[in-house]
Amino acid sequence: MSVLLLRLAGPLQAWGSAARFARRSTENAPTKSGVLGLLAAAQGRPRQADLSDLAALRFGVRIDQPGSRLRDFHTAHHADSGKAMPLSERFYLADAVFVAGLEGDPKLLHQLYQALLCPRYLPYLGRRSCPPSRPLDMGPPQDTTLEGALHHAEWQASSWYVKQLQRTAGHGTTAGPETLDVLLDCPPGQVPDFSLRDTPVSYAPRHRRYALRGIRTTQATVVHRTTPPAHDPTAGLTPLPLGTPTTTPPSRTT
Repeated sequence: MSVLLLRLAGPLQAWGSAARFARRSTENAPTKSGVLGLLAAAQGRPRQADLSDLAALRFGVRIDQPGSRLRDFHTAHHADSGKAMPLSERFYLADAVFVAGLEGDPKLLHQLYQALLCPRYLPYLGRRSCPPSRPLDMGPPQDTTLEGALHHAEWQASSWYVKQLQRTAGHGTTAGPETLDVLLDCPPGQVPDFSLRDTPVSYAPRHRRYALRGIRTTQATVVHRTTPPAHDPTAGLTPLPLGTPTTTPPSRTT
């Protein structure tokens, strides 16, 4: 088995698993449906494509910087009639950073990694209004376990956040160890700590379907070591020849 890691950092993120009607919520960490949707879009898969190979990958996420919840009171008008649309509440995570991991078939993970380097569609963090502020790429797939990769990956928190923690803990300028929460797909035969309906079955616009996923919680201890690189989220997009028809990428959230 191999593991592919992704860095998920941005001014805003939104990872819904139970959004309904006028209230569009977000979970406190990236959902499996959202991250697999990002990868499916990077590959250019149509919304009706078979997702069984992606859904079979074991998923985990480490919360490097939890961020804060932001509420947007959303208004809109119909483009043609000008009629006011229903008011809605949309929730986001502001200034959050995560490390997501996928464990499974090495060949599939290598294909996904190549798609991240040159995505067919612009990647975003749950909603189209949430582009990443730092590279998703954390290197090619590793020959390790999902738990091992998430425990040993370098801490990706922002420099200002680390300094804030140091001041709060009284560490001065020393980067001390930090304990981070880790959420993992529950292995078969074990009792999950909680469940989410966020394993994608279909991204078809008229009939999106998601299966229930059991999740186990654990922790990892890490140390901050480097300065985050600058990032242009559009740099790796594949240019299309003039006249090429385009389609809407898969939705990242439920």
